[in-house]
Amino acid sequence: MGPLERLGALLDGSIVDLNAAYALSLKEKGEASHASLANARLPADILGFLDLGEAARAAAQDALNFIERLGGAGAAKAAGPGSEKIVYQEGEIRLLSPLPRPRALRDFFAFEDHALQGSKRRGEPLSESWYDQPVYYKGNHREIYGPGETVPWPSYTRRFDFELEIACIVGKKGRDLTPQEAAGHIAGYCIMNDFSARDIQKNEMICRMGPAKGKDFATGLGPCLVTTDELPDPDNLAMAAFVNGEKWSEGNSSGRYWSFPVMLSHVSQEETVYPGDVLGSGTYYRGCGLDLDRWVKPGDVIELVVEKLGRLRQTAGAPRSQTHLKYSKAEARINGAHH
Repeated sequence: MGPLERLGALLDGSIVDLNAAYALSLKEKGEASHASLANARLPADILGFLDLGEAARAAAQDALNFIERLGGAGAAKAAGPGSEKIVYQEGEIRLLSPLPRPRALRDFFAFEDHALQGSKRRGEPLSESWYDQPVYYKGNHREIYGPGETVPWPSYTRRFDFELEIACIVGKKGRDLTPQEAAGHIAGYCIMNDFSARDIQKNEMICRMGPAKGKDFATGLGPCLVTTDELPDPDNLAMAAFVNGEKWSEGNSSGRYWSFPVMLSHVSQEETVYPGDVLGSGTYYRGCGLDLDRWVKPGDVIELVVEKLGRLRQTAGAPRSQTHLKYSKAEARINGAHH
């Protein structure tokens, strides 16, 4: 698709431009304003798609049904309103994150085994408060990396790490939701890589704040959004992490103590959630280098695999320089100057 960012769907090994396919289907039905109608009913961007909810999902299904009826040869020749291709092979496009610009990012700590191991490292029991409510931090929704991308290595860390997680994508606006109601507000799921600067994260959390700079430089999402009609519940899914083709760990999503409907319900108390908000699950024990005491290096290829959600492959970049996030007392008092 060249420089254009478009909403696509996987169909029989090909990728369909949903907006263009829907426009062509409307044209075949004799709709004079097929292009503008398609833009209104099935936008070419994921946030617009999520905002329209079930109506856009129904239009997307109509578009895919239309392409299937055209058949392989017919679909390959099909053209959109601007004579652009509609059906692409994987090598003809570059996959972006399924949600390049989330409206919010929250990451939970939902796996009991990972939480217990963290407490063990600190030489203390896991707080009973962990079982009272699902806890999370608010991440940086502006630093999102998709499939095949190189993730920048922050200059200030010596402990770059990954975390294999599942993310749920909110599909409907809501507030004060019960868990039962929250389940109906989930649009789908994808793989999430919660990248971490572990040395910085440790310092932040010793101060009982954060994580912030230890996490905010990058989050990976991909390779695609699997909607709830295809995957109603992401429980009991096999998970595995590979670095440079070597399996470092494997786990299962059934190890989550907190379910996504409960997590989303918790977030929504006295707070509105919106389509395009992302909730991460946290990782299972050994689903990150910290649990393994094993660390990736610049240039390493990290592949996270989750049953039914696919494979998210990304590369750790090289730091431009080596710096430290330490400030002197004098630097702490520096103010901006007005001229």
